Amino acid sequence: MEILERIPIHLNPEEIGEKLLVNKTGNWDDFQSIFEIAETLISAKAAYEVRYVDEKLKDAVIIDGVRFVSRVMRKNLDKVGRVFPYVVTIGAGLEDRCKATDDLLEQYYLDTIGNIALVKARKYLDHELRSRFAFESLSFMSPGSLADWPIEEQKQLFLLFEGVERSIGVRLNDSCLMIPRKSVSGIFFPTEVTFYNCQLCPRDNCVGRKAGYNENLAREYGINVWT
Repeated sequence: MEILERIPIHLNPEEIGEKLLVNKTGNWDDFQSIFEIAETLISAKAAYEVRYVDEKLKDAVIIDGVRFVSRVMRKNLDKVGRVFPYVVTIGAGLEDRCKATDDLLEQYYLDTIGNIALVKARKYLDHELRSRFAFESLSFMSPGSLADWPIEEQKQLFLLFEGVERSIGVRLNDSCLMIPRKSVSGIFFPTEVTFYNCQLCPRDNCVGRKAGYNENLAREYGINVWT
């Protein structure tokens, strides 16, 4: 298992403040103070494995002896032999701070800053994998992002890691959610065309959306199309 510690996270307070409409609400001083505290509480780390696809079934794949049931994954890995399971976290600092304050505005600011930092941490891992393994393009899938690959498959994914809690402090609870909460997991895989889970998800008003819903692509993947 490869570990990336002390991932550098560069946050722009002006950009985040604009996203949070701080200037319109006149809370810039409060935001700046919270932002400075948040920066000290972020401890971004990542763990990844280099794993190989053993077998490709009708609606599932077997990766180093672990079975993953997902029609979408099966299609995405059709011509792929090597994959990169990963876990990324920014630690429990922001989460603990949120629990310690009753200020709803501070909680909102901290949560948003944490989400942005977590996305940057995963992008750092993406860049690291591209550079190290000379990939032109990488895509990823995450358990729970689509009904096709439910959150319960986190248990299967974590079987591919040995000592991830000891290494970067991330574990699963009984609901298959990661602790600390500001953590993400999934599988990176090389692609010719970038794939986003969002392309197969019709949910409106999703703040994390990276690409528009593509009904034709959903049909191609065999996903039920909402009408």
